[in-house]
Amino acid sequence: MDKQKRIKITQINPVLETQSLKEIGMKSGNVYEAIYTIARRANQISVEMKDELHSKLEDFASHTDSLEEIHENREQIEISKFYEKLPSPAIIATKEFMNDEITARLPEPEVAEI
Repeated sequence: MDKQKRIKITQINPVLETQSLKEIGMKSGNVYEAIYTIARRANQISVEMKDELHSKLEDFASHTDSLEEIHENREQIEISKFYEKLPSPAIIATKEFMNDEITARLPEPEVAEI
């Protein structure tokens, strides 16, 4: 995730807010398509965030299983806290959809040959 996108995400309120289905439906013309689009985008965001977090925490991973070597790492804790404070992927995807930053592309219907 690039720095500009990360800054934008941290500015989103992480508290869940009730959304109007009529308003969501008016954006795409169909409530179900809108919800499907938001859900697909939320899954993409979730995978991106998970991959980014795992890549950052890989630096701190110890490859030995000894309990004696487990110690507290301040930087690792700060990284984890940052990701815990971020809004959920569903909130981010809903904000993107409502701000017209994402759209649904439906596949063209196939014409059956007789």
